[in-house]
Amino acid sequence: MCKSSSELQYIIELGGQRLLPVVDTNLYNYTPISKRLQLLRDKTRAWFKFDINSVETVSIPDQFYDGRLSLADGHLCLYNRDEDSAKIFPILPKPSQQTIERGFSPRSLCLVPNTDIIDVFMDPAQNLIAIAYVITEGVCQPGGVRFFIELNALDGGGVHPQAAGRTLFMSGPPQCENIRFEINSGKLKGFGRRIALWCSLRFNGAGSYTFNRTMWWLQIWDWQHSTTSISVLSDTFNSVPDDSMDFCFLGDDRLLIASYSLKVYSIEDMSQAPQFLACFLLPVPPMMKIRCILPMDDIAHSSQSQMQAQQTMWTLDPQHRLISLLTFYPHLIFIISTRIFFDLDVFEGMVAAIPWKYWGPLNARVFYDQHPWILGVSGNRVLFRAADSVTGCRLHMMDFNPLAVKCRQGLGRVVKESSTIKISEWGEDVTSSLPYVEIVLDRRFGSCTLDDIWVDKDRIYLLKMTQEVNGTDQLELEVIDI
Repeated sequence: MCKSSSELQYIIELGGQRLLPVVDTNLYNYTPISKRLQLLRDKTRAWFKFDINSVETVSIPDQFYDGRLSLADGHLCLYNRDEDSAKIFPILPKPSQQTIERGFSPRSLCLVPNTDIIDVFMDPAQNLIAIAYVITEGVCQPGGVRFFIELNALDGGGVHPQAAGRTLFMSGPPQCENIRFEINSGKLKGFGRRIALWCSLRFNGAGSYTFNRTMWWLQIWDWQHSTTSISVLSDTFNSVPDDSMDFCFLGDDRLLIASYSLKVYSIEDMSQAPQFLACFLLPVPPMMKIRCILPMDDIAHSSQSQMQAQQTMWTLDPQHRLISLLTFYPHLIFIISTRIFFDLDVFEGMVAAIPWKYWGPLNARVFYDQHPWILGVSGNRVLFRAADSVTGCRLHMMDFNPLAVKCRQGLGRVVKESSTIKISEWGEDVTSSLPYVEIVLDRRFGSCTLDDIWVDKDRIYLLKMTQEVNGTDQLELEVIDI
């Protein structure tokens, strides 16, 4: 029956790859099931046969050398706060792809002049740019602090047509003279209709109780429905670096706070504060530079030439993908299956704080690396740089999809056995056993030339630093088709 029914095979393949089908509502551009099945199978096998040396190069403008780079929906997003400069442009776009190309000053888009920009978020898929800024009595000076987020169309079309208003207003934090805001301590992130701003404030009181204490504040908006919000999380702690915490959206209804533990909150009901669901304890307390990395793209599009336009064939199930948690001290890479954050019934009776031994080993893999920041995630696949000699490094591709582990067809190395890492700083052994298929790519890189990696459904992007003839450093992006 399976051999004679392409539709049944398609359903089985979707289930095995943990994808959700998307209904084709365009009757005039219907894609046969057999072609969908072939496309799905080709996408699965593509990672095992791409040519790492087949690249094109995109130069990064000099003014963004010390700025922040990100990729989204086939576009490169650049921002340099010191230069008050931002730029977005498509990277080797397909003929049917909608593109945005623009350079601008983020400060010029703010209603209030002479403001201090905290962060800029660009979402080309929704044609949205969000700019978070602060108004104080002086830069990094004690006093009242007021935060705002400006929403505009990313292509320069003025106020975003779907926004509830041009400006999002922050309900806090408290205004008092002994609070100091530091510009570099803010983060602005978005997911669909959700936008969240995280910032930290320091108390500068004279007493020992208030000295060097920090308050972090996280506020979430449904930017398409309201310019105000009461969806707020906050906490106060002592002598902890600003970079010891990060957050990410697990979908449009859940939020993850990563610090000494992983705390999951429900944000489905935006008329109230986020509802605490569970706390997952980490095996060792990460002390510095925590960073959450989510898959770049959640939707796979067809690229078959015989189709008149890109069509959505399937989408990733938010309950069955990966996130990566990177820590600078100790140097650890956590690859975690998101299923653990949705299937909370398993931990009934210990939801308050779930020890690592009950959730971690079966739902994660932990790696040690001196440079754990060079990593990209796409769906159930991870690509990261790993040093294999004194003079260079190689790229490792790992596929955590159960179907890949079961049906690898002789490609790659299947890893099912547990692995243990000894963390010398704490004298702890960390064991993990989430199965995966690994392929080590042939190409070698210099130890300091590869600065970052991004991966989406069709391409790998390698950010490299090269040295020009005159001795100056230059950033460039290598693009590899999968």
